[in-house]
Amino acid sequence: MSEWQLPETFRSTSGGVRWRSLGRVGRDPVVLLHGTPFSSYVWRAIARALAHHYQVFVWDMPGYGASAKFAGQDVSLAAQGRIFTELLAHWGLDEPLVIAHDFGGAVSLRAHLLHGARYRALALVDPVALGPWGSPFFRLVGGHSQVFEQLPPALHHALVREYVSSASSPGLHPAVLDRLTEPWVGDPGQAAFYRQIAQADQLYTDEVQDRYGEIDIPTLVCWGEDDTWIPVAKGRELAARIPGARLEPIAGAGHLVQEDAPAELTVALLAFLQPQGSDTHTQPGEPSGAQH
Repeated sequence: MSEWQLPETFRSTSGGVRWRSLGRVGRDPVVLLHGTPFSSYVWRAIARALAHHYQVFVWDMPGYGASAKFAGQDVSLAAQGRIFTELLAHWGLDEPLVIAHDFGGAVSLRAHLLHGARYRALALVDPVALGPWGSPFFRLVGGHSQVFEQLPPALHHALVREYVSSASSPGLHPAVLDRLTEPWVGDPGQAAFYRQIAQADQLYTDEVQDRYGEIDIPTLVCWGEDDTWIPVAKGRELAARIPGARLEPIAGAGHLVQEDAPAELTVALLAFLQPQGSDTHTQPGEPSGAQH
């Protein structure tokens, strides 16, 4: 499936980071962060919708999607937070609007609280932000990643498909499931899949979760009401910890809200983002959604 490509590369300390921007240059910037085991592909529909009003930046974290994958690679949340901060500097973005899903939520929070990344506003979508986290499967693989790396390719492929499928409440379209699992099959995808789980340590959210009260920017917490990976109760707790944050439950959606309820999520995000931005309306006759 070639309709979602990331043509640009940023050379980070954890390898090449693939990225792209959509929308007219100079509009208010919006940056989208994906989670695990996903990639920027999950944001494709919402990114294109937002590009009618904003310049949208998407990227695949090192070890994910189209970005570099190699033995010994640091793909931890600590590394991703540093790299995101470096990437914002590379893009020349001082105070972008930020939307982050799953592990991307932890990355955005660490970059903001530990590395001084400044945002105009922050929207968190089913983020990994509060312990305890990690399913029994996640913990099992994390403790035995080298064993799982040796699975026969067919068994590994079936495992990844089942795991990714469980992130959706109504179920994923077969073509979408194929695209989400494709980066994790073959070599080096199989090793990369278990590497990112092995390096997922709750320590990285423990370091920042007691500082959420310091966040003083507009914050929205969106949550799929049918999320079986991280229950919506975590969303209520997170919103209560961040001053002024508002919780937006999304009915009928599991953890992958972008796939389960893209229209509802887009409406919620636009309603939140537009009061924060200054160039959110397309003028009559002005092209919208241009891609770069």
